[in-house]
Amino acid sequence: MNVLIHAPTSAALERARNNVLNLRKARPDAQIRLVLNGSAVAAALEGESHAADAVTWLCPNTLARTERVAREPMAVLSEAAIVLLAEWQSEGWSYVRA
Repeated sequence: MNVLIHAPTSAALERARNNVLNLRKARPDAQIRLVLNGSAVAAALEGESHAADAVTWLCPNTLARTERVAREPMAVLSEAAIVLLAEWQSEGWSYVRA
């Protein structure tokens, strides 16, 4: 199972992180990518570390626009979040918007 969880807002971030933990518990072998853009990026970087950070990917456009830098273990997407979300869905990943 390959699942994309998308959090575009700070309000969606907590739901998205809970979704990651719940999915990981129910399906330990699932491949999960938590994709953040918009205000969710700042919320993740300003908040405490979270267990979901290891599968968290940040939009490079949002980072550049807000002049922020990712912190480990979060990763930076190679392209805009919208591009990769669409591409990964075309490759069969399931999409969940938090």
